[in-house]
Amino acid sequence: MGKVFSKKSIVFGFLLVAFIIVSEIILARLHLPAWPAFMVMIFFFVVHEDTRQAPNILIGGLAGILCAILIKDFMAMLEPAIGAEAAKLLFIGLFVYSIVLFKDAIPWVFNSYAFMFFLVAALGGQAPQPQPYVWMGVELVAGTIFIAGIVGINKVVDAVLKG
Repeated sequence: MGKVFSKKSIVFGFLLVAFIIVSEIILARLHLPAWPAFMVMIFFFVVHEDTRQAPNILIGGLAGILCAILIKDFMAMLEPAIGAEAAKLLFIGLFVYSIVLFKDAIPWVFNSYAFMFFLVAALGGQAPQPQPYVWMGVELVAGTIFIAGIVGINKVVDAVLKG
């Protein structure tokens, strides 16, 4: 039980929850969706807070949301020739294949984060008034703030527990 309720996890958890609540309030007051920033936060935790992965998460996220925008134009262009479903599947196939081909050459753009952001943004794009450019801004700005906040919280916790 000591590992579950360590001093570090108690202090970190308290500060993280406070950070999340304050961030949610600020984004709500600005009428901005929180989900892109929270996806960044989740992925940052998935990579065990490895700051070297932050560019892959942030840029991949932008690429994924951008692809959710581009698929509509791609479908509109090809729908007359091959139909909407075939155009959609072709775009998805090309996108996934690009990730497979370029993941080692351009990993900050072509990665699993891009795929997940594409999926979520494509689903969100079915909302009555989707705002993918707003999502991109929130993902980049608030997502960067979330990563910096987590790194900062860790530094505060370490300083508190040492001192």
